[in-house]
Amino acid sequence: MTINTADLFAGVGGFRLALEGNPATGHPQAGNYANVFANQWEPDGQPAKQFAYRCYTQHFGQENALNTDLHKVVADMQAGKLSIPPVDMVTAGFPCQDYSVAKTSNQAEGITGKKGVLWWPLYTFITLTNPGIVLLENVDRLLKSPTSQRGRDFGIIIACLRNAGYMVEWQVINAADYGYPTKRRRVFILAYKNRELQGTLATAFPAERGEETTIAMPGSVLEVSNSFPGHGVKTSPFRSSGTAVDGLVTTAKATPLPCETATLGAVLQAPETVPETYWINDQDLSKWQYVKGAKRIDRTAKNGHKYTYSEGALPFPDHSDQPARTILTSEGGKGATRTKHAVTQNGKLRRLTPNELDALHGFPAGWTNTGMTDNQRAFCVGNSLVVGIPHRIGKEIANRLGEV
Repeated sequence: MTINTADLFAGVGGFRLALEGNPATGHPQAGNYANVFANQWEPDGQPAKQFAYRCYTQHFGQENALNTDLHKVVADMQAGKLSIPPVDMVTAGFPCQDYSVAKTSNQAEGITGKKGVLWWPLYTFITLTNPGIVLLENVDRLLKSPTSQRGRDFGIIIACLRNAGYMVEWQVINAADYGYPTKRRRVFILAYKNRELQGTLATAFPAERGEETTIAMPGSVLEVSNSFPGHGVKTSPFRSSGTAVDGLVTTAKATPLPCETATLGAVLQAPETVPETYWINDQDLSKWQYVKGAKRIDRTAKNGHKYTYSEGALPFPDHSDQPARTILTSEGGKGATRTKHAVTQNGKLRRLTPNELDALHGFPAGWTNTGMTDNQRAFCVGNSLVVGIPHRIGKEIANRLGEV
């Protein structure tokens, strides 16, 4: 039996590569998975912005793939204008900008924000296709969003899935803690109807669990939205791992068990293969030193309030004998920025190449080299997941269901 998947917010295909593999690149399957539907759409639909979709279809083909707003997809399904084959598993790295630490706290609007609201067409798709399994990925800030009502947004998601008949488990996973060469901390949410899948995340990503807490959640999504966990609560009730089964929510801190560390240096190209444009010249060195260094700057707000802006120093150059820092969408381009990586080879400094960014997330080198600019390639990797994480989850699911 095959596990048929639907890939939403598909990006450049991280989930699909993880589960289905790719013969052209030699990437292994996690089990007997086969994609039957994929959707990737970048607002506001301009063709120039659809480079992730073009990358996806160049690797996997255009069959069953749509470049359409998900709101339209579900509306067409409800109207009988779009028919999708039976789906066993939905995967989605749904947009996270409204939860992300890339925004300041007073800008993080949560599930009602422009991006967070995309949970609702995703949930509608799930209810329309009724898969046995749902695998989601988001920033770990989702567990404590929004700042005015800590944990409400994640509580809404749990309540929605519970009302659709799913058991839910989640775990915050930092890729570097499990032998991958980059620090990328994300929450993975697994929902299922088959009790054989209970404990899948805990098995795939071993961790020491702290003391468990039981959470009493309201029965309806509206009650969760209005009153959970209570206005003014400063700490989310959701820890870094947990389960929601038969209406009982339990949660605990998960501390990863030690494992062998992978490093940034392991994915670096030989210096003679790196184009000249990636090397940092003496003229630009002072700019890099400034943006990476510690600062205390006196500033005046628009309302006249004076304050001191400060930030600590970042490693410069980055340590090649450690995992890379989190890759952000702004990693591309020649200019010096605080968050961009810089490494030393043969006594010279340089930026990371797009092929190295691909490799840090577990994509075959050159995966995003599909006609995109370097900036676009970095944007796609910064928005993607570390492929090995859902691969391990997919293997555990397939083993439990006997679909290896």
